[in-house]
Amino acid sequence: MRWSRAALLMSSSLTVVLVGACGAGPSSRPGVAVERPHEAGSPTTTSAAPAPPPGPEVPKTDLAWRDCAAPTFGKLGLGAPPAGLVFECAEFSTPIDTSGSVLGTFRTAAVRAKLANTPADAAPVVLTSGGDRSSTETLAGLATGPNSALLAAHPVVAVDRRGVGNSQAIDCMATDTRRGLADSAQFAGGDQVDAMVKLSQDATVACQDFLQPYQRTFDAPHAADDIEQLRKAWQVDRIALVGTGSGGRVAMSYAAKYGDHLARLVLDAPQAVDADAVTRTEQRVKGEEAALTAFAQRCAGLNCSLGADPRAAVLDLVNRARAGGLGDLSAGALLTGIAGFLGDPRADQSNRVGELADALSAAGRGDRGPINALLQRQSGSVGSDGQFVSRCSDNQQPATPERARELENTWGGTYPVFGKDAAVRMMACAAWPVPNPTQLPEKLTLPVLLLGATADPVTGSDALPTVTGALGRAGAGTATIRWQGYGHPVLNHSGCGQQALVAYLKDAKLPADGTACPA
Repeated sequence: MRWSRAALLMSSSLTVVLVGACGAGPSSRPGVAVERPHEAGSPTTTSAAPAPPPGPEVPKTDLAWRDCAAPTFGKLGLGAPPAGLVFECAEFSTPIDTSGSVLGTFRTAAVRAKLANTPADAAPVVLTSGGDRSSTETLAGLATGPNSALLAAHPVVAVDRRGVGNSQAIDCMATDTRRGLADSAQFAGGDQVDAMVKLSQDATVACQDFLQPYQRTFDAPHAADDIEQLRKAWQVDRIALVGTGSGGRVAMSYAAKYGDHLARLVLDAPQAVDADAVTRTEQRVKGEEAALTAFAQRCAGLNCSLGADPRAAVLDLVNRARAGGLGDLSAGALLTGIAGFLGDPRADQSNRVGELADALSAAGRGDRGPINALLQRQSGSVGSDGQFVSRCSDNQQPATPERARELENTWGGTYPVFGKDAAVRMMACAAWPVPNPTQLPEKLTLPVLLLGATADPVTGSDALPTVTGALGRAGAGTATIRWQGYGHPVLNHSGCGQQALVAYLKDAKLPADGTACPA
């Protein structure tokens, strides 16, 4: 069921229904600092280590959970839920705008995953993956793999952003506009950047008109408000929060607005802060190219169907699509599918190299059935109207068309597979009203754990210093763990990363900064 214009105009209160072993161990620094004065005979003094911050709490009043494992996993194409997994859905009410400028409520939903042996008295961990993918899909992906340390220790509760994932879908664009954006305006004729700007105008007018007067309530700070409402519904004082990808922006907004209610904060491959759209896009493109290289190396090692040089085979296919050699399959749609596959949160994604290789090989031979199925699945995960709204609502410091045209040539040479399309695609939000500046915490004394990947196709590997810098200015201590693999997020793919997270959740002690987790 999708939002209808009539429903939006007839109701003064909008209800949205959602269904829905580390390379280096923990720090060996002593728990007690010992001071040894230089004066001979001076007594040795000791000072106790500071007490850990209060931990997350078990809900005093919980949501009305119901089993939804089979339909959710079926919808996401994940097959049968793993044995022993408990996967449940529930709803709770959230104000459309906590300031009261827009009256009414949304019905927001959460999904909860745990194992049959997860301790009943373990506090939940809240997960948001922002607008990259639905939080529901990220959590379901986590549950598919063998790395179950987190779920064995804590229930994980995922909250989708408004209009994304299992939330009631936003359907605001004309079909031709949506398809044009997905194709990066390849078939529009004329200058591709100008064509994308025109598509952005059409999409923006349609979606702003459709959502009025709620159109400014789909940004990261409002997503943080929804998480705060969940805390209130639980009647607890403090929660543990994990933000992955652009969900890191939601988590940082929560820390800025409700930092006193954070017991633990984990940022997994977060999007850069205090960075313009060009910087954020280039970081992602570098991550996409690195992930493709890692995929190609694994593919070649398995003697996959792309031949001895899989990366060259992919580039050849993308260039054929750019030249119109794959019919109505555009380079933009093809690249979205490839990047989406490389960044899929399925925990077993690294074992599915042959699936992508075979689909691309078949497309090269003229059989587009497998690649179309893959593209349809990835488009459904990363290309909804709701994601357009949420991404544009967070698009700080957008690029100009002139800059995009310049980078179309520059990045086309520097990043031969993904660069040209990424420069053009920056114009998707060109017409959207520029959002308010990013909310960052001004004071946060909580130790914060950060995870990053060597080759992350969603946010890249260069964004972490901007996040640690912002946290440091707020007074937070940080430690970063680097996973030496490709994919997104780290939590779903690295058992080492999960073990570090579980240890941090226990007492808020950070591992040694720069700890490496093997691929």
